[in-house]
Amino acid sequence: MLLQDKLKTKDFIITAELTPPKGTDCQTMFQVAQDLKEKVDAVNVTDSPMAKMKMSSIMAGHFIQEETGLEVIPHVTCRDKNIIALQGELLGASKLGINNILAITGDDPTRGDHPQASPVFDTNSIGVIKTVQKLNQGFDTNDNQLTGTTDLTVATAGNLGADDLDEEIARLETKVTAGADFIQTQPAYDLDLLKKFLDKTNHLDVPILIGVLPLTSYKMAQYLDQNVPGVEIPTSILARMKGKKAAEGVKISSQFLKQVSDLINGIHIMSANRSDILLDVLNEVT
Repeated sequence: MLLQDKLKTKDFIITAELTPPKGTDCQTMFQVAQDLKEKVDAVNVTDSPMAKMKMSSIMAGHFIQEETGLEVIPHVTCRDKNIIALQGELLGASKLGINNILAITGDDPTRGDHPQASPVFDTNSIGVIKTVQKLNQGFDTNDNQLTGTTDLTVATAGNLGADDLDEEIARLETKVTAGADFIQTQPAYDLDLLKKFLDKTNHLDVPILIGVLPLTSYKMAQYLDQNVPGVEIPTSILARMKGKKAAEGVKISSQFLKQVSDLINGIHIMSANRSDILLDVLNEVT
């Protein structure tokens, strides 16, 4: 069953995430996808995250589907392409057999490995969502008719640890109104924070997949807590990670998921191509 169908039937959905190579060797990417194939419904394919150049998310996603049969959700950012190129890329993705995308604004190029690159930002994630829905209806953003339509499901990102949660919820409402089909969130570690987010998004009639990022070290936990907007690591978890490695992070994530599984529509699990860690967590909870 396609992800599109599972979203409609309200099945519990599990997605994972991987990053394309910085080069043309796709073997590691294929192996991770193959490892995850029996455990997840689809895999997100990042689009040069942190503005560090990688293979095209759409092309990498196409290669993954061709090589492994695992359904993909390529990220589509507004950082690198104007509205003409974005629409062309979405048309091409649909023709390649890609059924889903995640619309995100994208990171500032000055943060990446090509700081001299010119940022485009012709639109934002809401604009991409609207664009997808226009293409699905057979028109471009200027209402010119297409010769053949797309059939793309579009996801959007949610930040359950936003400094102003009410503002974040209002933005999610706008995204859903624009046509977002489901939401994938930033990693969650705090049960009370998650419950507050779920209570405030209960009226949104789309599935919400809660982000899970297993910790691999105390240093990683500190970095996320201090430097990543929207991610808060409770002091109890920071204390548990002191002197510990990935095994403790897997245990923390597994315990958290068992606590919240009855409250959520699904999970989005991330770990920078460490399929062993992703599988360790999934084996504990599935």
